[in-house]
Amino acid sequence: MLYFAAEFTDGADETGPEGGAARKGLYQALDEIGRRSRVLALPPDFTRFHSKAGDFTRWIWEYYGDALADVMPATGTHVAMTDDEIGRMYGATPRGLFRVHDWRNDVVTVGTVPSSYVHEVSEGKLDYPWPAQVNRLLTEGGHDLILSIGQVVPHEVVGMANYNKNIFVGTGGREGINKSHFLGAVYGMERMMGRADTPVRRVLNWASDHFARELPIVYVLTVVGREPDGKLALKGLFIGDDEECFLRASELSLRVNFTMVDEPPRKVVVYLDPDEFRSTWLGNKAIYRTRMAIADGGELLILAPGVRHFGEDAQIDELIRRYGYVGTPRVLELTDGDSELQDNLSAAAHLIHGSSEGRFAITYCPGGLSREEIEHANYRYGDIDRMASRYDVAALRDGYQRLPDGEEIFFISNPAVGLWAHRDRFETD
Repeated sequence: MLYFAAEFTDGADETGPEGGAARKGLYQALDEIGRRSRVLALPPDFTRFHSKAGDFTRWIWEYYGDALADVMPATGTHVAMTDDEIGRMYGATPRGLFRVHDWRNDVVTVGTVPSSYVHEVSEGKLDYPWPAQVNRLLTEGGHDLILSIGQVVPHEVVGMANYNKNIFVGTGGREGINKSHFLGAVYGMERMMGRADTPVRRVLNWASDHFARELPIVYVLTVVGREPDGKLALKGLFIGDDEECFLRASELSLRVNFTMVDEPPRKVVVYLDPDEFRSTWLGNKAIYRTRMAIADGGELLILAPGVRHFGEDAQIDELIRRYGYVGTPRVLELTDGDSELQDNLSAAAHLIHGSSEGRFAITYCPGGLSREEIEHANYRYGDIDRMASRYDVAALRDGYQRLPDGEEIFFISNPAVGLWAHRDRFETD
């Protein structure tokens, strides 16, 4: 059922202290759902700071008061949020409500998608069963309402982020996350990004239909886009308990977050906010979201002052350091012969995602990784101070531009809020 749907096409809606139409729409939906006695909120973590989910989580607490029993950021494989990040993102929401998701240990398997279905949706590329795993708080917490909050935006693993991905990946377990990531990578990231119907999504939907109907889940989905002045604003809000709200949000996101470039740029410069991106595991959105736009033989230069790690998880960090981003054929070959990679398929998938497959050069300019570390990972190294001086993000605007010395670049100030492509590499339905 769709409880609320609205597009804010004029950008007039503001998520400030009062919240305007966004807060009113949320409360309208919650009124229709009816009062509940024990509520669980599942917002995204700090890596989705711009999703507006922090505001919605705070409004949910203000609406329910003591009936909001738990808030568990759906971190998936990401590190737990710090107190500072919680304060910056969720404001006055009481710290005592927050729980940490442990993706390796604190999960239960609610059912298994059969291997025959995975084989079907992967076009015969894979043939393994997929465990539908969730944090045990969802099944054992005694909640009479679970509010899954988050942003719908083009995504490299599933096509369009959020909806039941927030459940089965955001609060999921090691095997489920690993196998879903690997399915997306083997099927082909460029065949999926920006699409609501993908093999990974079909597996998640199968799990929802068969194993999650007893969970009282309602989705609060936002779409965020840029205003003409470059500022991010809420463009849509969709609240419901089935796929309709996700499909409506995906349709809007494709209009709002997708940029079709006129000509494939030969030089793309991407900035990674140090508060948001501290690892290549997250920072490689700079690669995922731009790869369908960059010209063959071109260069992607990533300004990454906050990047100090490869993986968010120590074991995955070690695997990335060991093998590097060496392209699909080599990663598949390595995976066949390495039981540790087989046991961490999300790492194998990430190594595939983070390679240009030799089509364009990737120059990483990290704040906390050495030249040796970057080059061993199969990237070019750039000095962050020198490159940040040349490409002054405060003076650049998103899109095509010519620098004073004549160099032409395409600048992206935050790769997490969009998808860029040339029509030769992206066909809309």
